Amino acid sequence: MRRTEPGRPPEASGPELREPDLPRTARVAARSLRPGWTTGTCSAAAAKAAVAALVSGEPQQRVEVGLPRTGRRVGFPVARCELGGAWAEAVVVKDAGDDPDVTHGAHLTARVGLEAEPGVRLEGGEGVGKVTRPGLGLEVGGPAINPVPRRQITAAVGEVIDLATRGARVVISVPGGERMARRTTNPRLGIVGGISILGTTGIVRPFSTAAWRASVEQAVDVIAALGMDTVVLSTGGRTEQAAMRLYPDLDEVCFVEVGDFTGHALKRAVARGLRRCVFVGMAGKLAKLGAGVMMTHWTRSRVDPDLLACLTAEAGGEPGLVAAVGRANTARHAYELWSTAGLTAACDLLCAQVAANLARFAGGPMVIEVVMVDFESLTPVGRGRQGTGRPTRGSRGADPRRGDQ
Repeated sequence: MRRTEPGRPPEASGPELREPDLPRTARVAARSLRPGWTTGTCSAAAAKAAVAALVSGEPQQRVEVGLPRTGRRVGFPVARCELGGAWAEAVVVKDAGDDPDVTHGAHLTARVGLEAEPGVRLEGGEGVGKVTRPGLGLEVGGPAINPVPRRQITAAVGEVIDLATRGARVVISVPGGERMARRTTNPRLGIVGGISILGTTGIVRPFSTAAWRASVEQAVDVIAALGMDTVVLSTGGRTEQAAMRLYPDLDEVCFVEVGDFTGHALKRAVARGLRRCVFVGMAGKLAKLGAGVMMTHWTRSRVDPDLLACLTAEAGGEPGLVAAVGRANTARHAYELWSTAGLTAACDLLCAQVAANLARFAGGPMVIEVVMVDFESLTPVGRGRQGTGRPTRGSRGADPRRGDQ
């Protein structure tokens, strides 16, 4: 197994760097899974039902709206539709299909009042987040209703009234949205008080990787927009906890859970001018990244025992240990063999290999730091670094979570 020497520049030869895409069987499970509808599509349907009720004077039972991009028409039952004196309110319950979506079952609610001013005046009500930080492509201080859903809602209302001659005030709310948002990245991104109204296609596709990729891009964009230049990547919730303990001086927004999309996050960070990347992970993901695989989903990568055996030998391991690591079932098994033998140098070498690969893949002026943490204690057991300089704009000098600034 050819390795990149820790001290060599990123462009030096090393393992082939690969970022394979997920196969369709990983994006959508083998059995036929039912797609669902985005919060944007459900909001558009609720808005159309409300304005139709207001114009006709009759509560609506069912409504049809078009999807963005394709224009496909989709019908929705209206869970509730009420008429007031000068307003109407309608509810469409979100059906996320077979996708494990935190907003599944949410009551997307639209209250509509007609106005003389042409066009749609869109506002956020209860349970819809408020934008407090730049970098999201939305006005700071405004509701977290993304551009495509805004157009969907406007188009849906425009199917009922002529928006060139009259207007409508549409307030979108989501009862319980603030509670739902606690299970999303919204608070970290500066979206407070509720969920975002999202969707670019109008459809939720089960187990699609598109949403995760988009959330990674958005998180990196926010870091850059805030003038910070450090991103800390982790592959899951536990490694993110470890990362936050290791770097308490960084703003919470700097921490991005990338899952399997390390390479994608790196490219985005370089494109946005970030200068420092820290990767915190466990042996399994690090072993794959050390072998040059930037997309670490189990269907597109495997642990290379030859690499781990090579590192064991380089760290001074006895021949019997080298052979045992070469036969290890998993990277965790290899790490346990290193730990039992007291061969901590192998962890450092793996981190150095990963740092060199990430720097080479990033292809830009970026300091790469890699930290390996223990599976159980989450304490650091290895470190590696590639690049020069130490940017500091990502640091706030105090930990805002402790309230000491």
